[in-house]
Amino acid sequence: MNEFTILPAIDLKGGQCVRLRQGRATDATIYGTDPAAQAREWVRQGASWLHVVDLDGAFQGRPVHLETIGAIVRAAGVPVECGGGLRSDTDLEALLACGVRRAVLGTRALERREDLAALAAKYGDRLAVGIDARDGFVQVKGWTETSRTPATQLAAQAAAVGVATIIYTDTATDGMLRGPNFAGVADLCASVGAACQVIASGGIATPEDITRLRSLGRPNLGGAIVGMALYEGRTNLADLLAAARA
Repeated sequence: MNEFTILPAIDLKGGQCVRLRQGRATDATIYGTDPAAQAREWVRQGASWLHVVDLDGAFQGRPVHLETIGAIVRAAGVPVECGGGLRSDTDLEALLACGVRRAVLGTRALERREDLAALAAKYGDRLAVGIDARDGFVQVKGWTETSRTPATQLAAQAAAVGVATIIYTDTATDGMLRGPNFAGVADLCASVGAACQVIASGGIATPEDITRLRSLGRPNLGGAIVGMALYEGRTNLADLLAAARA
C-alpha cells in the first residue's frame, strides 16, 4: 500500500496554538503559547510533516503570522505546509520565503480559478489547494461563506491544471472527534487523477480512523491531518503513525 503521512496540525490565532470546533472563531480552545515549541514536540514524537494554518490570516484575507510561521519552520526541521489568507501573489511569495515547503490556497483557488494553471506551473509541488467543504460544497473566507461549487468539481479542475496536492477538509466533522467523512474523502479522491495526492482532514480521532481511511483503497490518498484528537489526548502520534504504516 502507498505511503501514508500523518501531519499534526498547528493552528495559529493571536500568536497561540488553538483548535476551533467546526471552524468557528468564537469556539476556540488554546493549547499552547509557543507554536515553535509545539512544532519541536511533534517532530520529537515522530512527525515527518507539519500542517500549519494561519487562522487570523484566513479571516482577514492576508497572512498575519509570518514571523511565527518562520519560527515554526526553523524549529521543526521537517517540511511544513501552511495556508491562511493567501489571496495575492505577494502574500504567497512571502509565505514561501519563510521556508514553508508547501503553500495552501483556499479562497483564491475557488474565486480565481483562472490563476491555478499558471501557479501550478510556477510552483509545482510547492503549491497545494485546500478544499474545505460542508455538505459537499466549498466553503471560503475562513469557512464563513459557503459557495455553490461542489468540492469534487473544484478538485477535478485543480488537478486538471497540474495541482499536485489537494487538502480536503469536511468542516462539519472538523474538531468534533467523531471520525472523518469517509464517503466524502473517497469521492474527492475519485474526482482527481492518480497524479494528484489527497490529504484528508476533519474529525480524525483514533488509529482506527486511519486504518479505515487506508482501507478505502485510494492510491492517491497520501495522508491525514490530525489536530484536536492529539491535543485532547484522545490518541497519540505513535499509535497514529503505526496505523499509517500497517
